[in-house]
Amino acid sequence: MRTTRPPKGYYNEAEAARALGVTLDEFRALVRDHLLEDDEQMAHLPRMYFQASDLVVLRMLSAQQFRDACPAAR
Repeated sequence: MRTTRPPKGYYNEAEAARALGVTLDEFRALVRDHLLEDDEQMAHLPRMYFQASDLVVLRMLSAQQFRDACPAAR
């Protein structure tokens, strides 16, 4: 009998970027623009962990930014 692994419970910033299919710099920009309240919190980003629900929201925000930046995607 073959079972599948349950989804991971949390992701560090590198794993989250890979899961979203974006570069680490693009991921950091998404987080900076949409989740952090000030630049001081950016220093804590390498120690932050993200849940699957965070990735869902970031994926939607990333897709929205792509649609806004690319007229052909509209």
